[in-house]
Amino acid sequence: MELQDLERRQAGKNEVNWVTAGFMAAFHVGAVAALFFFTWKALLVAMFLWWVSGSLGIGMSYHRLLTHRGYKTPKWVEYFLTVCATLALEGGPIFWVAMGKSMHHDTTTLAHYVPDLAKDKFHVWITKYHYVPMIVLGAILLAIGGVPFLMWGIFLRTVVGLHATWLVNSATHSWGSRRFATRDLSTNSWWVAVLTFGEGWHNNHHAHPTAAQHGFKWYEVDMNWYGIWALKTLGLAWDIKRVKLDEVERGLVPTPNGRLITRGVPEALVSGD
Repeated sequence: MELQDLERRQAGKNEVNWVTAGFMAAFHVGAVAALFFFTWKALLVAMFLWWVSGSLGIGMSYHRLLTHRGYKTPKWVEYFLTVCATLALEGGPIFWVAMGKSMHHDTTTLAHYVPDLAKDKFHVWITKYHYVPMIVLGAILLAIGGVPFLMWGIFLRTVVGLHATWLVNSATHSWGSRRFATRDLSTNSWWVAVLTFGEGWHNNHHAHPTAAQHGFKWYEVDMNWYGIWALKTLGLAWDIKRVKLDEVERGLVPTPNGRLITRGVPEALVSGD
């Protein structure tokens, strides 16, 4: 598969991708249907897979590793985390990373932002067949837990995860607090951080996008960072990029994307606008 093939498959700006829309509709119907197949075991399975796909996958892999390269891991760890991310039904790594960067830089050219991934045969393959791990998982859940495991572990869990991800690009640009005077409307939202395993500290992230840790204070719960820290402890992560708030306050860390907001000082003066 060539990278140009991926670009041709994306819907235009004012077009509807009816295949994607159909799958989204089907999964939402399945999520509602799952409520009629409730069991405690199915709930636990769904919660575990939500963490696998949302934290190990989207947060630790697609976002902090592949998009921003906030840390490094052995290739086999990178590939494992990438497979976890495909279980979130948010597309393959090349698509996800390129789209994420295009939102920051106002472009839709995939090849321009994923030269490293485009050269990796695994990432090219899994981008084309990103639905395969979900199908395999669905078959396993149906085999070991029947319809309840399938409905909760695939449909309801996926829909909850999708809406949690979408909140990062909506709620954290509308409600919350701002620590840094970034040139956008990004905010820090504790409840979005809870739902996304730490991605809700969005203002911190926009100010320091390559930092592997998004929660800058002890009370800013960041499960994705705890996962990266665990990998580091096991010797499976290195070259970890961090930002310490006390160093920012002392002016020891560059803040090109938004300076620290000082209480009592208008944000426009801090940002230089």
